[in-house]
Amino acid sequence: QVQLVESGGGLVQAGGSLRLSCAASGSIFRINAMGWYRQAPGKQREFVGGISRGGGNTYSTASVKGRFTISRDNAKNTVYLQMNSLKPEDTAVYYCAAGISGSYASGALYDYWGQGTQVTVSS
Repeated sequence: QVQLVESGGGLVQAGGSLRLSCAASGSIFRINAMGWYRQAPGKQREFVGGISRGGGNTYSTASVKGRFTISRDNAKNTVYLQMNSLKPEDTAVYYCAAGISGSYASGALYDYWGQGTQVTVSS
């Protein structure tokens, strides 16, 4: 099993920045792709983006492209989501995910999930 713990959420004004972190533990040798999802109140969970095992390839959904950056530090078993130019519509619970397959860009192929961290962007 793989355990994922997110941190770094909070309240920020529109235009501000936050960096989320997600630390992995357990059977981390199984992890290839890592990614982020979010779920706003009353909406379905949305795939924000993912990163390949080596960190050299990333995918971001159109609504965050150019504002959010995904990175990972395999020595620390941690993935990050740097969020800049935040908008009120970015308000959501953000979830870290890890996948056994190498398909980092496919939102349907993640196997493990964190508990989520709340991000609130005020206007």
